Amino acid sequence: MAVAVAEITSDPTLSEKAAASGGFKGLNKYTFSVALLASTNSILLGYDIGVMSGAKLFIKESLHISDKQIGILTGSLNLFSLIGSFASGKTSDCIGRRYTIILASVFFIIGALIMGFAPSFVCLMIGRMAAGIGVGYSLMIAPVYTAEISPASTRGFLGSISEIFINVGILLGYLANYFLASVKYNWRVMLGISAIPPVAIIVGVLMMPESPRWLIMKGRREEAKRVLLKTSSGGEAEANMRLDDIILAAATSASITESNGHGVWWDLLVKPTTAVRRMLVASIGLNFFMQASGNDAVIYYTPEVFKSAGIRGQNKLFLVTIIMGIVKTSFVLISALFLDRFGRRPMLLLGTTGMTASLIGLGLGSTYLYRSIKKPVWAIALCVVAVCADVSFFSIGLGPITWVYSSEIFPMRLRAQGSSIAVGVNRLISSVVTMTFPVLSKKITYGGMFFMFGGIMAMAVVFSYVFLPETKGKNLEDIEELFDSHRGNRGNSGEGRELAQR
Repeated sequence: MAVAVAEITSDPTLSEKAAASGGFKGLNKYTFSVALLASTNSILLGYDIGVMSGAKLFIKESLHISDKQIGILTGSLNLFSLIGSFASGKTSDCIGRRYTIILASVFFIIGALIMGFAPSFVCLMIGRMAAGIGVGYSLMIAPVYTAEISPASTRGFLGSISEIFINVGILLGYLANYFLASVKYNWRVMLGISAIPPVAIIVGVLMMPESPRWLIMKGRREEAKRVLLKTSSGGEAEANMRLDDIILAAATSASITESNGHGVWWDLLVKPTTAVRRMLVASIGLNFFMQASGNDAVIYYTPEVFKSAGIRGQNKLFLVTIIMGIVKTSFVLISALFLDRFGRRPMLLLGTTGMTASLIGLGLGSTYLYRSIKKPVWAIALCVVAVCADVSFFSIGLGPITWVYSSEIFPMRLRAQGSSIAVGVNRLISSVVTMTFPVLSKKITYGGMFFMFGGIMAMAVVFSYVFLPETKGKNLEDIEELFDSHRGNRGNSGEGRELAQR
């Protein structure tokens, strides 16, 4: 089989030529619908983020818990998601990408039901743990599955759907805060109703195809070909080309594993190649900056931030957060539509630069309001505009691109576990930021926090420029060479054919 693989890939740049020529441009409707379904769990994460910003006010009053417990409750979701994110790589390699999505949905159902009926803080935390594990699984598997099933020409757009759905979920959470605030058992209803969508998701996912790359890794070539025929915009020619590239990559991976005698974790963490080391730096760094930007903290604590800025009344606070949610969702849609046209790097540099300026503006406005007895309208307006600008630039750059980039840069044999490490860092930093935000903001004020986040974003601009090569239009099997300065453009394919022939 190895020789046959080498023969059908005699032109190592075939995939690149096809992507560059634009011959396979155009969105495959089947692939689009499958990517939509695979990313639907992300709505539940976004909903939790949005609804908890308001629900925690009612939880505190209902269960008589302290500010410290509210901080733990809010941030614990991300901490618990570490369990799911670190387990997701091995799980998805064993049972498949599709059943891992179903597993995430099951955890979401369990978590929502426990939280909705929780009689105490301890029960709430148990529910948060179950939901958090679901979050960890979902954040890793949806981008990986989408990347593995998508053609190179539309992978950026399709990979952005997860972030679009997170933002849709956040907006739905804000709307739930506004419309359910006056109902009986308000916070229980807000949290409990999120058990309903995962049931429909499970039914839909059962009708989805499995990832063709996972099928090839399991030796199920005919099934993989049928999936590629359905998901390729260029018909059978493109499907065969993608199949050949995947078979070659699988043969290369098998040869590497056989030659070094070690598993995936060894190749990732103990003795990675230069290319893999740079992939880890890029993916971990990108996920670190995504959460160190303070985006989750801004969303979770927006009502408190706006309240300190002088906006009074619960309904007014919720309305402002709804406006912010609409703006945030609109801009992530814009980013998704242009990501495959302009590329990852330009959009990321624009987003991080814009966030730097927005956070500095928010810091200035918050600091002025903190020191002022009166609350001038212009300063309040500056804070509102700066928050909306910050989340908008996040939605242009770090929001969607982090998921797309982290899921596409690792080679096939390392993709699931590499992505799980990146998501684990993402969740760890998010939990640290959200759990420490209330305490730190009291010590250094909201203005001080936003200045700090602005400084971190300035570093993110430099990091993105230096460490992240452009991956637009590249097939997944061709991306590794971008991270290896010791190979020429053909080095990766040549080495792959040589290993396959062995």
